[in-house]
Amino acid sequence: MSDAPELLAAYDAQVRDRVPDRLPKGVTVERDGPLVRFLGLAGRGFVVYRDLGGIEGADLDELIARQVRAFAERGESFEWKLHGHDRPEDLSQRLLEVGFEPEETETVVIARVASIATGVQPEGVSLREVTSRADFERIAALEQAVWGHHGQETWLVEMLESERAVDPDAITIVVAESGATVVCAAWIRFEQGSEFATLWGGATLPEWRRRGIYRATVAHRANVAAERGFRYLEVDASDDSRPILERLGFQAVTTTTPYVWSPPTARTGDS
Repeated sequence: MSDAPELLAAYDAQVRDRVPDRLPKGVTVERDGPLVRFLGLAGRGFVVYRDLGGIEGADLDELIARQVRAFAERGESFEWKLHGHDRPEDLSQRLLEVGFEPEETETVVIARVASIATGVQPEGVSLREVTSRADFERIAALEQAVWGHHGQETWLVEMLESERAVDPDAITIVVAESGATVVCAAWIRFEQGSEFATLWGGATLPEWRRRGIYRATVAHRANVAAERGFRYLEVDASDDSRPILERLGFQAVTTTTPYVWSPPTARTGDS
Protein backbone atom coordinates (compact mmCIF):
# COMPACT_ATOMS: atom_id res chain seq x y z
CA MET A 1 0.00 0.00 0.00
CA SER A 2 1.34 3.44 -0.94
CA ASP A 3 2.23 5.81 1.86
CA ALA A 4 2.66 8.74 -0.53
CA PRO A 5 0.18 10.97 1.37
CA GLU A 6 2.17 10.52 4.58
CA LEU A 7 5.45 11.23 2.78
CA LEU A 8 4.01 14.35 1.11
CA ALA A 9 2.70 15.67 4.42
CA ALA A 10 6.14 15.21 6.01
CA TYR A 11 7.82 16.93 3.04
CA ASP A 12 5.42 19.88 3.15
CA ALA A 13 5.85 20.30 6.89
CA GLN A 14 9.61 19.84 7.18
CA VAL A 15 11.30 20.80 3.91
CA ARG A 16 9.46 23.33 1.81
CA ASP A 17 9.96 26.54 3.78
CA ARG A 18 12.99 25.52 5.80
CA VAL A 19 15.76 28.09 6.29
CA PRO A 20 19.28 26.69 6.92
CA ASP A 21 20.84 27.54 10.26
CA ARG A 22 23.86 28.97 8.46
CA LEU A 23 23.80 30.84 5.17
CA PRO A 24 26.64 31.43 2.67
CA LYS A 25 28.31 34.82 2.80
CA GLY A 26 26.21 37.47 1.07
CA VAL A 27 22.97 35.46 1.18
CA THR A 28 20.01 37.02 2.98
CA VAL A 29 16.57 35.67 3.85
CA GLU A 30 13.42 37.76 4.02
CA ARG A 31 9.87 36.75 4.90
CA ASP A 32 6.86 38.14 3.11
CA GLY A 33 3.64 36.67 4.43
CA PRO A 34 3.76 32.94 3.71
CA LEU A 35 6.83 33.29 1.46
CA VAL A 36 10.51 32.90 2.31
CA ARG A 37 12.76 34.86 -0.04
CA PHE A 38 16.44 33.96 -0.58
CA LEU A 39 18.59 36.71 -2.11
CA GLY A 40 22.26 36.96 -3.05
CA LEU A 41 22.74 33.33 -4.03
CA ALA A 42 25.13 32.16 -6.74
CA GLY A 43 23.11 31.50 -9.89
CA ARG A 44 19.70 32.88 -8.93
CA GLY A 45 17.52 33.53 -5.91
CA PHE A 46 14.29 31.82 -5.08
CA VAL A 47 11.09 32.00 -3.07
CA VAL A 48 9.63 29.04 -1.20
CA TYR A 49 6.62 28.43 1.02
CA ARG A 50 4.72 25.63 2.73
CA ASP A 51 1.42 26.89 1.32
CA LEU A 52 -0.05 30.29 0.48
CA GLY A 53 -2.57 30.26 3.31
CA GLY A 54 -5.56 30.82 1.05
CA ILE A 55 -4.22 33.97 -0.63
CA GLU A 56 -5.75 34.41 -4.09
CA GLY A 57 -7.00 36.98 -6.60
CA ALA A 58 -5.70 40.54 -6.32
CA ASP A 59 -3.89 39.78 -3.05
CA LEU A 60 -1.95 37.01 -4.76
CA ASP A 61 -1.08 39.27 -7.68
CA GLU A 62 0.32 41.83 -5.25
CA LEU A 63 2.32 39.16 -3.40
CA ILE A 64 3.86 38.05 -6.69
CA ALA A 65 4.54 41.66 -7.71
CA ARG A 66 6.40 42.32 -4.46
CA GLN A 67 8.74 39.41 -5.18
CA VAL A 68 9.46 40.73 -8.65
CA ARG A 69 10.21 44.20 -7.25
CA ALA A 70 12.51 42.81 -4.56
CA PHE A 71 14.67 40.92 -7.06
CA ALA A 72 14.45 43.56 -9.79
CA GLU A 73 15.94 46.13 -7.42
CA ARG A 74 18.97 43.84 -7.08
CA GLY A 75 19.13 42.90 -10.76
CA GLU A 76 18.75 39.22 -9.82
CA SER A 77 16.86 36.38 -11.46
CA PHE A 78 14.82 34.18 -9.15
CA GLU A 79 12.84 30.98 -9.10
CA TRP A 80 9.32 30.48 -7.79
CA LYS A 81 9.18 26.77 -6.96
CA LEU A 82 5.63 25.70 -7.88
CA HIS A 83 4.38 22.31 -6.71
CA GLY A 84 1.67 20.33 -8.41
CA HIS A 85 -0.58 20.36 -5.35
CA ASP A 86 -0.20 24.11 -4.69
CA ARG A 87 -3.30 26.28 -4.58
CA PRO A 88 -4.91 28.28 -6.03
CA GLU A 89 -5.12 26.40 -9.30
CA ASP A 90 -4.53 29.54 -11.38
CA LEU A 91 -1.20 30.33 -9.68
CA SER A 92 0.86 29.19 -12.68
CA GLN A 93 -1.17 31.41 -15.02
CA ARG A 94 -0.69 34.42 -12.76
CA LEU A 95 3.08 33.83 -12.79
CA LEU A 96 3.11 33.59 -16.58
CA GLU A 97 1.19 36.83 -16.92
CA VAL A 98 3.94 38.84 -15.19
CA GLY A 99 6.85 37.36 -17.14
CA PHE A 100 7.86 34.15 -15.37
CA GLU A 101 9.04 31.36 -17.65
CA PRO A 102 8.52 27.69 -16.72
CA GLU A 103 11.39 25.23 -16.85
CA GLU A 104 11.08 21.45 -17.01
CA THR A 105 8.70 19.85 -14.56
CA GLU A 106 10.27 17.32 -12.21
CA THR A 107 8.73 14.74 -9.93
CA VAL A 108 9.23 14.88 -6.18
CA VAL A 109 10.12 11.35 -5.05
CA ILE A 110 10.75 10.27 -1.47
CA ALA A 111 12.06 7.08 0.14
CA ARG A 112 12.91 5.92 3.61
CA VAL A 113 16.67 5.96 4.08
CA ALA A 114 16.78 2.45 5.50
CA SER A 115 15.32 0.98 2.31
CA ILE A 116 17.92 2.60 0.03
CA ALA A 117 21.20 2.30 1.93
CA THR A 118 23.24 -0.55 0.38
CA GLY A 119 26.79 -1.43 -0.59
CA VAL A 120 26.52 -0.98 -4.37
CA GLN A 121 29.88 -0.49 -6.13
CA PRO A 122 29.88 -0.50 -9.96
CA GLU A 123 32.80 -1.91 -11.91
CA GLY A 124 35.35 0.41 -13.45
CA VAL A 125 34.77 3.41 -11.21
CA SER A 126 35.48 4.52 -7.66
CA LEU A 127 33.41 6.82 -5.48
CA ARG A 128 35.12 9.61 -3.57
CA GLU A 129 33.85 12.40 -1.34
CA VAL A 130 35.41 15.72 -2.35
CA THR A 131 35.96 19.07 -0.65
CA SER A 132 38.41 21.06 -2.80
CA ARG A 133 37.75 23.81 -5.30
CA ALA A 134 39.74 21.89 -7.91
CA ASP A 135 37.28 19.01 -7.63
CA PHE A 136 34.31 21.39 -7.76
CA GLU A 137 35.74 22.77 -11.00
CA ARG A 138 35.91 19.22 -12.38
CA ILE A 139 32.26 18.74 -11.40
CA ALA A 140 31.28 21.95 -13.18
CA ALA A 141 33.15 20.80 -16.29
CA LEU A 142 31.22 17.53 -16.17
CA GLU A 143 27.90 19.38 -15.87
CA GLN A 144 28.77 21.55 -18.86
CA ALA A 145 29.80 18.49 -20.89
CA VAL A 146 26.49 16.76 -20.09
CA TRP A 147 24.09 19.70 -20.32
CA GLY A 148 25.97 22.22 -22.44
CA HIS A 149 25.18 25.10 -20.09
CA HIS A 150 27.71 27.87 -20.61
CA GLY A 151 28.63 29.74 -17.44
CA GLN A 152 27.90 26.66 -15.34
CA GLU A 153 31.50 26.56 -14.17
CA THR A 154 31.40 29.77 -12.16
CA TRP A 155 28.10 29.61 -10.29
CA LEU A 156 28.22 25.88 -9.53
CA VAL A 157 31.76 26.06 -8.16
CA GLU A 158 30.87 29.11 -6.07
CA MET A 159 27.71 27.44 -4.77
CA LEU A 160 29.41 24.24 -3.67
CA GLU A 161 32.40 26.04 -2.20
CA SER A 162 30.31 28.58 -0.29
CA GLU A 163 28.01 25.91 1.15
CA ARG A 164 30.98 23.84 2.29
CA ALA A 165 32.63 26.90 3.80
CA VAL A 166 29.63 28.01 5.87
CA ASP A 167 28.61 24.56 7.14
CA PRO A 168 30.66 21.55 6.02
CA ASP A 169 28.32 19.19 7.87
CA ALA A 170 25.32 20.32 5.81
CA ILE A 171 26.49 18.96 2.45
CA THR A 172 28.46 15.95 1.19
CA ILE A 173 29.70 15.94 -2.41
CA VAL A 174 30.55 12.70 -4.21
CA VAL A 175 32.26 12.00 -7.54
CA ALA A 176 32.48 8.77 -9.47
CA GLU A 177 35.83 8.54 -11.22
CA SER A 178 37.48 6.34 -13.78
CA GLY A 179 41.14 7.16 -13.54
CA ALA A 180 41.41 10.93 -13.85
CA THR A 181 37.95 11.32 -15.41
CA VAL A 182 34.90 12.39 -13.39
CA VAL A 183 32.06 10.40 -14.95
CA CYS A 184 29.30 11.30 -12.47
CA ALA A 185 28.89 13.79 -9.64
CA ALA A 186 26.20 14.20 -7.01
CA TRP A 187 25.68 15.73 -3.61
CA ILE A 188 23.41 15.42 -0.59
CA ARG A 189 22.14 18.24 1.60
CA PHE A 190 21.20 17.48 5.19
CA GLU A 191 18.15 19.48 6.20
CA GLN A 192 19.15 20.04 9.82
CA GLY A 193 16.27 20.01 12.27
CA SER A 194 14.22 17.77 9.97
CA GLU A 195 14.07 14.07 9.12
CA PHE A 196 15.06 14.76 5.49
CA ALA A 197 18.21 14.69 3.42
CA THR A 198 17.86 15.84 -0.18
CA LEU A 199 19.72 14.50 -3.22
CA TRP A 200 21.07 16.73 -6.00
CA GLY A 201 23.18 16.44 -9.15
CA GLY A 202 23.72 13.02 -10.64
CA ALA A 203 24.79 14.09 -14.14
CA THR A 204 26.61 11.22 -15.86
CA LEU A 205 28.69 11.23 -19.03
CA PRO A 206 26.65 9.60 -21.83
CA GLU A 207 29.17 6.85 -22.51
CA TRP A 208 29.08 5.84 -18.82
CA ARG A 209 25.33 5.52 -18.44
CA ARG A 210 23.46 2.24 -17.84
CA ARG A 211 26.28 0.88 -15.70
CA GLY A 212 24.71 1.46 -12.29
CA ILE A 213 26.87 4.48 -11.49
CA TYR A 214 24.03 6.86 -10.65
CA ARG A 215 22.43 4.15 -8.51
CA ALA A 216 25.74 3.76 -6.68
CA THR A 217 25.87 7.47 -5.86
CA VAL A 218 22.32 7.26 -4.50
CA ALA A 219 23.25 4.30 -2.30
CA HIS A 220 26.44 5.99 -1.10
CA ARG A 221 24.57 9.12 -0.11
CA ALA A 222 21.84 7.05 1.55
CA ASN A 223 24.50 5.35 3.65
CA VAL A 224 25.83 8.73 4.75
CA ALA A 225 22.29 9.85 5.62
CA ALA A 226 21.72 6.65 7.61
CA GLU A 227 24.91 7.24 9.57
CA ARG A 228 23.69 10.75 10.35
CA GLY A 229 20.29 9.55 11.58
CA PHE A 230 18.07 10.92 8.83
CA ARG A 231 14.83 9.10 8.04
CA TYR A 232 13.90 10.23 4.51
CA LEU A 233 15.58 10.96 1.17
CA GLU A 234 13.97 13.39 -1.27
CA VAL A 235 14.80 14.08 -4.91
CA ASP A 236 13.41 16.48 -7.51
CA ALA A 237 13.66 13.81 -10.19
CA SER A 238 14.00 14.39 -13.91
CA ASP A 239 12.24 12.14 -16.39
CA ASP A 240 15.56 10.30 -16.83
CA SER A 241 16.24 9.65 -13.16
CA ARG A 242 12.68 9.04 -11.96
CA PRO A 243 12.42 5.43 -13.29
CA ILE A 244 15.77 4.54 -11.72
CA LEU A 245 14.73 5.99 -8.38
CA GLU A 246 11.32 4.32 -8.42
CA ARG A 247 12.96 0.96 -9.07
CA LEU A 248 15.07 1.59 -5.98
CA GLY A 249 11.96 2.20 -3.90
CA PHE A 250 11.29 5.93 -4.12
CA GLN A 251 7.64 7.00 -4.34
CA ALA A 252 6.29 9.90 -6.40
CA VAL A 253 4.33 12.34 -4.21
CA THR A 254 3.90 15.50 -6.32
CA THR A 255 5.58 17.51 -9.07
CA THR A 256 7.63 20.68 -9.03
CA THR A 257 8.12 23.24 -11.79
CA PRO A 258 10.58 26.14 -11.53
CA TYR A 259 8.98 29.38 -12.72
CA VAL A 260 11.84 31.78 -13.35
CA TRP A 261 11.72 35.56 -13.54
CA SER A 262 14.73 37.35 -15.00
CA PRO A 263 15.58 41.06 -15.27
CA PRO A 264 15.01 42.41 -18.80
CA THR A 265 18.76 42.56 -19.58
CA ALA A 266 19.14 38.86 -18.73
CA ARG A 267 16.24 37.96 -21.00
CA THR A 268 17.77 39.71 -23.97
CA GLY A 269 21.08 37.95 -23.46
CA ASP A 270 23.11 41.10 -22.70
CA SER A 271 26.33 40.46 -20.83
